Amino acid sequence: MAQEIEHTHLPIRGLNIHIAQVGKDELGTVVFLHGFPEIWYSWRHQMLAVAAAGYRAIAPDCRGYGLSDQPPESEEASWEDLVADVLAILDAYSVPKAFMVGKDFGAFPAYEFALQHPERTRGVACLGIPFSPAPTPLDAMPEGFYIKRWREPGRAEADFGRHDVRRVVRTIYVLFAGAEIPTAEEGQEIMDLAGLSTPLPEWFTEEDLDAYAKLYEKSGFRYPLQMPYRAIHKIPNRLDAKFQVPVFMVMGEKDYCFKFPGFEAAMRGGIMDKFMPDLKITYMPEGGHFVQEQLPEQVNELLLGFLKDHPLVAV
Repeated sequence: MAQEIEHTHLPIRGLNIHIAQVGKDELGTVVFLHGFPEIWYSWRHQMLAVAAAGYRAIAPDCRGYGLSDQPPESEEASWEDLVADVLAILDAYSVPKAFMVGKDFGAFPAYEFALQHPERTRGVACLGIPFSPAPTPLDAMPEGFYIKRWREPGRAEADFGRHDVRRVVRTIYVLFAGAEIPTAEEGQEIMDLAGLSTPLPEWFTEEDLDAYAKLYEKSGFRYPLQMPYRAIHKIPNRLDAKFQVPVFMVMGEKDYCFKFPGFEAAMRGGIMDKFMPDLKITYMPEGGHFVQEQLPEQVNELLLGFLKDHPLVAV
């Protein structure tokens, strides 16, 4: 019988952070860090799989997302806060070391946590976002590139504000599930790129959409636009990075992010290897941006293989 995912709130650095968790920690703890437009729910398949294998799965809603508290409006979004939140969660559960699993912008705190706290990290697995020693340059991207649009104060707020939350989440999911980078033409906004007649991905149900919409109705989009989009320029330079833990990268070859400047070169050209002595990269030919939801059984198998390759070492 499958274990049930439990929910709680933890007081973490002045905010109540929502935590979904499942499993008994017989073999260790795995922390799942989501991206946008996601919340803990995007890891549901992987959480149950690692729990069944003997691990404890912990998936927080990032600060400002889902059922977690909103940071004060006067407070600037900071990548360091995300790293510090993870450390505080491990401390709250008295977890000495854990695996970090990151997706989309959740990959950044996963990588950074491993660099800052190698003694608390058993390994890092990231989906879709390679390690970058410096912020990805976006200057060469067209004016209608969705990140450029969403970085403009007020523009996404006005665009999203034309629709209800469910429609906004639906449109972003449809766009991000595609193989092309979402880019608007002149006189067009990002929400105009997919209408209600555009079908949801076959692996994403109306019930799944309801789960996301319900949580974004609670959190809104104020902080998600700040983190990650309006904080990209704050990603720290890590030109001297040297990972002391094993790193596993899974890349869907139909993920639109694969077309971002420098992403393919970082993986296929050996750039990541310079920073990660123990690196494994797996490519999924049919995998898209939401590969953990699209192909859960394959991702679960890959992830469990990585976890089992790095068992606890008795001291």
